[in-house]
Amino acid sequence: MKPFSISRWKPITHCCAYACATAHGSEAHGQETHPHAGEAAGTSRRQFLLGAAGAATVLAALAGQERPIFGQGRNMPAPPPLTSPIEGLFDFHTHASPDIFARSLDDNQLVGMYRDRGMEGVLLKNHVVATSDRAFLVKKQVPGIKVFGGVALNGAVGGLNPEAIGFMNAMEGRNGRVVWFPTFDADNHVKYFKEAPAGIKVVDTDGKVLPAVHEVLKLCAKEKLVVCTGHASAAEALALIAAARDAGCERIVVTHAQFAVVNLSEEQMKQAAKMGAKLEICAMGVLAGEKAILASQRAWRYVSLQETADRIKAVGAEHFVLGTDLGQTGHPTPADGLSAFVTGLMGQGISKDQIRTLGREVPGKLLIG
Repeated sequence: MKPFSISRWKPITHCCAYACATAHGSEAHGQETHPHAGEAAGTSRRQFLLGAAGAATVLAALAGQERPIFGQGRNMPAPPPLTSPIEGLFDFHTHASPDIFARSLDDNQLVGMYRDRGMEGVLLKNHVVATSDRAFLVKKQVPGIKVFGGVALNGAVGGLNPEAIGFMNAMEGRNGRVVWFPTFDADNHVKYFKEAPAGIKVVDTDGKVLPAVHEVLKLCAKEKLVVCTGHASAAEALALIAAARDAGCERIVVTHAQFAVVNLSEEQMKQAAKMGAKLEICAMGVLAGEKAILASQRAWRYVSLQETADRIKAVGAEHFVLGTDLGQTGHPTPADGLSAFVTGLMGQGISKDQIRTLGREVPGKLLIG
């Protein structure tokens, strides 16, 4: 009986080196062979040596790719890696349903996908409600992964409201770890997108932080919460960082530091880092811009992988924190988006150690301490 084969599409198996050789050696010369049919078919020593040379090339390639390739040479996507590229990392910025915006996954589904890929932890964000209670519930449903929540100080929770922070922080489970200054209700946001004449302000006309901000920062310092700058402008973010440090806050993050409403320059990033703040980078940047699939993202700035990698190299990986800002219906899932983002950054010269620093060590210290 003729050995089973698929023309032009042979798997590389673990049987022996000669299996690789037949797929990439003899067959390349127009011969269809089977891994163990060499002597029976009268394969010559020369053909075997040619095949062995091909096998060595394939095995060398596999050493870099960490898994066998089925359909080598065809115009097909790469196979999934044996080890998840996001194993052991945190996503510091995710969105899930229920929400007032269309989300592709609910809390359990989003966290479950990350758990299944070996992630260490996830931070749930919502623009209108606190997520500390949701983090508590999802941890019961999806064990084996750390889940955190917080509160964004938009109009729905009373704006710059210390009580909203206090209740978020006191929620059963104590999973609420993060306070975001106003996001889509921020004065800078609504003016940037021409949505309203004014929003929730964090600084006065002279650029000085408002008294209400100081009250928020005092509570965050007392409870050792992470302070995120939200959709404040670059100048406002720097003012918030300075005020947070003066108040005794030790965990400060510039929310999606490269996105349109914030958009810190390289020098401003270095200044923020020198002041002790971390800079959030997000996978959604490559999905924004005038050619974005989602209409809602076309008014935002496109952020290339190269730009992000350049910033990491210039400022230092220890000053960044990894997130996606994904979860929107129509976008990749956060798990897929983060995997592609990490792989893309490594393709731009960011090392595994740097990824581990900004994706695990920095968020771990922020969220856990």
